Amino acid sequence: MEQQLKKTSLYERHVSHGGKMVPFGGWEMPVQYSGIKDEHLAVRKHGGLFDICHMGEFKISGPAAKTFLNHLLTNNVEKLQPGDGQYSLMCLATGGVVDDLYLYCLETDVYLMIVNASRLDADWQWMQKALEAGSIQPENIRCEDLSNQLGAVAVQGPKVRSWIDSCFTAIDPGNNDSRVSQLKKNQIGAFQFENQKVWIGATGYTGEDGFEVIASNDTIPVIWDMLLAKGHVGCLQPAGLGARDTLRTEMCYPLYGHELTTETTPMEAGLGFFVDLDKGDFMGRAALLAQKEKGIQRRCVAFQMTGRSAPPRPDYPVLSGDGERIGIVTSGTSSPSLNNGIGMAYINTASAKPGQNIAIEIRGRSFPAEIVKKPIYRRA
Repeated sequence: MEQQLKKTSLYERHVSHGGKMVPFGGWEMPVQYSGIKDEHLAVRKHGGLFDICHMGEFKISGPAAKTFLNHLLTNNVEKLQPGDGQYSLMCLATGGVVDDLYLYCLETDVYLMIVNASRLDADWQWMQKALEAGSIQPENIRCEDLSNQLGAVAVQGPKVRSWIDSCFTAIDPGNNDSRVSQLKKNQIGAFQFENQKVWIGATGYTGEDGFEVIASNDTIPVIWDMLLAKGHVGCLQPAGLGARDTLRTEMCYPLYGHELTTETTPMEAGLGFFVDLDKGDFMGRAALLAQKEKGIQRRCVAFQMTGRSAPPRPDYPVLSGDGERIGIVTSGTSSPSLNNGIGMAYINTASAKPGQNIAIEIRGRSFPAEIVKKPIYRRA
């Protein structure tokens, strides 16, 4: 029997805005409204509004929360003070990635973890397994899956900061800053919207400035309408999964199931910056330390097509200059910002050097490309 797709609380909004709905991670989500290129360029120049209600939210609290999370994740949770956030990963003992995620410290001993929609169940099971295998007393930690209660939207673009303060008021002026526009990268703050508490983080998946608003599922549709109304002055428009993918690929941000899987490690993916091997033992540390010391056999690189071709796509072979297969494309698309084919690929380490000429096999034909430094797109 075919699994019924879930709908976010914004489904009716997407339909009313002309969104083209497609399956994604078990959800029915908008891939585009006015068009992927139009929405992509709107985010680069002005602002775009994304539905991210499909993502999961876990709350971890209690006096042992920090210790547990530091053993579970690759980044150093000790660095987080209330109001701070960080990108991190959960890994298997082999170093393979269970998921990549954002962790926020909301208050002392209270953390909010934002996980990928497609990995929600796997993440929760992995956390429970880690709890059962550890020595933490149940009364010292509480893990809650709030994914069915909370939703979120991302508002991204260079003009967003100029009008966002008209949308929310501060609850606690001492928590980072009293205005949304004063939040710095990777900070989070509590704000008020129509007498309800919402959390607003300053992260993003597009390479542009912007914010994520986390609130109850009942409140999210009202916030969506308000942001579109207030953001009209900044040319804000709805944006779908298509633009989200082209934007993140230009910035070389990984996507689980593409650059990250249980068979790939943070070191291979170029995410070693988010692995603190000096903080003490954590899940996957031994395998990741061995990779750092011995080196890796393959590496995730960025590439750009150097001639006219159809867009590169995932699973296309990567060839050396003499036609030898040296890797495989994990993400590929046509870049609206650069008007060219771009992508990411896992390539033999010996061949993974910026400036190296390679080729992408597209529909049985070989097309020239070049390995480039990350990110592929850089603002002038």
